[in-house]
Amino acid sequence: MASREYPECPRVGVGGVILHDGHVLLVRRGRPPVAGKWSVPGGMVELGETTAEAVVREIEEECGLRVRLAGVAGVLDRVIRDPDGRVRYHWVLVDYVAFPESGTLAAGTDAADARWVRIDDVGGLDVTEGLVDMIRRAVALAEGRLP
Repeated sequence: MASREYPECPRVGVGGVILHDGHVLLVRRGRPPVAGKWSVPGGMVELGETTAEAVVREIEEECGLRVRLAGVAGVLDRVIRDPDGRVRYHWVLVDYVAFPESGTLAAGTDAADARWVRIDDVGGLDVTEGLVDMIRRAVALAEGRLP
């Protein structure tokens, strides 16, 4: 597997904005570059895997839940440079709207913690860049307010 740090080309990642009863599932990242920050569960797309397959797999590995996907909430470019200006990380992230189907919530693999958070309370947490806007897009999509 190519290195996540100082890659030769962008890496493709996925995330799941999992909605349930006015809450969103968040995980506290356990690894750099955003260790300690709250985000949606997700990870890297493996060779031969679609983004949809990857997000379903990653959510189950990271949170113990099986989900139903409801569409793409959005796509983010995440470029993080080191103090010398070199690209340390570069991801293209595809975030899906999802709903829990089965399983028991438990933090696993890359997640230091996993919990349901009231959507209105997300802004008070230490979250990854762009997360609040992506959750708003996901809610709008789930409610049929976005095409």
